[in-house]
Amino acid sequence: MPASKITKKLGSLLCMALVLIPGAVFADYKLNMPQSVTAVGKDIYSLHMLVFWICVVVGIGVFGVIIYSLINHRKSKGVTPATFHESATVEFIWTIIPFIILVAIAVPATKTLLKIEDTSNPDLTIKVTGWQWKWEYEYLDNGVRFFSNLDQASNDARQRNSGKDPHSVDHYLLNVNNPVVVPVNKKVRILTTSNDVIHAWWVPDLAIKRDAIPGYINESWFKAEKTGVYRGQCAELCGKDHGFMPIVVQVVAENEYNDWVAKQKSAAAAAAAGAGKTWSKEDLMKRGQEVYNASCAACHQANGQGIPGVFPAIAGSKIATGPVDGHINIVVKGKQGTAMQAFGAQLSAADIAAVVTFERNAFGNNTGDVVQPSQISR
Repeated sequence: MPASKITKKLGSLLCMALVLIPGAVFADYKLNMPQSVTAVGKDIYSLHMLVFWICVVVGIGVFGVIIYSLINHRKSKGVTPATFHESATVEFIWTIIPFIILVAIAVPATKTLLKIEDTSNPDLTIKVTGWQWKWEYEYLDNGVRFFSNLDQASNDARQRNSGKDPHSVDHYLLNVNNPVVVPVNKKVRILTTSNDVIHAWWVPDLAIKRDAIPGYINESWFKAEKTGVYRGQCAELCGKDHGFMPIVVQVVAENEYNDWVAKQKSAAAAAAAGAGKTWSKEDLMKRGQEVYNASCAACHQANGQGIPGVFPAIAGSKIATGPVDGHINIVVKGKQGTAMQAFGAQLSAADIAAVVTFERNAFGNNTGDVVQPSQISR
């Protein structure tokens, strides 16, 4: 049987299987750009549609002429080819028409580009720093600062041999533990940079995408005209866990935003106060487990077994069962030449003390060590 017939039969069988298999999953395919909730996004969409319809008209015209010529000027009809070599009129027409089309596209495109780059007079400025594999947000106008990681439900389900069905997790791999919160109808300037490799902050519904490059600050902005939750991802291949670095922006009413800022400041004050107190082992273990799941489990796994040949295990490791100072040092400063990050700038003293205490007493380590925030030196 010819190869072409075999291919057709296999294709038909595959289509039938997808139709007949109960519960077959089909992606939610979309044929166009998403409708944005920002004015600039709507301009981008309109520009996209303008160019699309120009291409459609040009395509119909060009292929229409080709098809007409093939049908009415084919050799079998006895048509004799023309003998002319050039025509000033034709040359003028196919020069002036593309010029008019390009001008028709260039004018609105230039206006839209100027709007995209105009970051002046913002109501709010947020500095976004990419880390492997999380986002750090600093609200420069009010002092709020936090890290945003993949949410715990998604993080648990994505682990190898977790036994959890990803389909049971809401917004799997597109949810975070700390979303960005901004007020509606306010111009938000975004400053993007990176602490390690190149990332990209991308939220399609807000029509915003900017690379986060180490040593550089890139500017962009958005002004959401509708409250809601808008999701995005890192759009740059930034390493092993690139697919687990989502973005969630929550657009709320201004009074809700002010309440959120107040809560963030209160939580920051409580964290600062926690650095000066003595914690019980039970409290340290509870908080340490939360910190471990958010910041460490991605590499070392939720069960502390690591990934053989890639990331070391915490269970029974020389670091987690050795001298306490060495354990604290590697968490705070990281380890050069490996994927172990320096968490001194990411976590509070209380969080570092908690996670070190947890690692030294979980996964069968049982050292009995209790680390207090006062022992953490950066």
